[in-house]
Amino acid sequence: MQRTDYAGWTNCIRLANAEIELIATADVGPRVIRFGFIGGPNEFWECKPHLGQTGGDTWRIFGGHRLWHAPEHMPRSYMADNEPVRVEALPSGGVRLAPQVEPDTKIAKELELHLDPKANRVTATHRLRNEGLWPIELAPWALSVMAAGGTCVIPFPPRGPHPEHLLPASTLTLWKYTDLADPRYTFGTSSLLLRQDAARPKPQKIGAWNPEGWIAYANHGHAFVKRFPHVEGAPYPDRGANCEAFANGQMLEVETLGPLTKLAPGEAAVHVETWSLHRGVEAPRNDAEVAARILPLLAQS
Repeated sequence: MQRTDYAGWTNCIRLANAEIELIATADVGPRVIRFGFIGGPNEFWECKPHLGQTGGDTWRIFGGHRLWHAPEHMPRSYMADNEPVRVEALPSGGVRLAPQVEPDTKIAKELELHLDPKANRVTATHRLRNEGLWPIELAPWALSVMAAGGTCVIPFPPRGPHPEHLLPASTLTLWKYTDLADPRYTFGTSSLLLRQDAARPKPQKIGAWNPEGWIAYANHGHAFVKRFPHVEGAPYPDRGANCEAFANGQMLEVETLGPLTKLAPGEAAVHVETWSLHRGVEAPRNDAEVAARILPLLAQS
């Protein structure tokens, strides 16, 4: 771990091994503002007008990876994270980032980051603690804002024939602005693809109950894979979604969620993601290319 400047912020934390690096902001956040191969492009999107800014009550997207609490609501979800965060070096070699308790919601956020010293892998632990006086219900929500031009892959659970399989196996969640006729979507037999396209700025969002426990984003010859737990039978927000993708003309968000949990004062909810980054992977266009290009990466993730 080392202190560094980045994008106009003078107080950032860098974790790196021989291949990859991540940079988290300490002047605002918690945010991972950069993740990528050393010397390569940022896999995350950066909001140029917001870079280096601090202070104020207006929520800024900044870019990168952030921690929210679901279900989404204005203004509860959009509490500004414009102030410095506490940085704690962990004995395991990772770092814990903790801002002040949100004054309106009384929710304390923590983001722990561990970079594998020998593999292109990061463990991101998201924690939400109720510091209020009464119980609250929420779900941890981890959002990675990805750079433009890539394709998000959401797997479906294994398919099966009728009449051997009579019960539903998974669900899709649609928002009022979801347009399934949008050509950025590709619906296959075993996966759903959503492409980011700068020529199509209209927002699109889709969610899914994803028991496969992974979601991916392929861009500029690289693949970013998230692994995450799923709890069978647990209540999830957004009509049962545990992963979601949002796209507009600038970026695409790759999102995972934990179960809805009622937290008593002092209790915390934890959601863990494992990230991996892979070279030499072209964005898939169909099920066959997902099988050939993305599925082999899961054994490495």
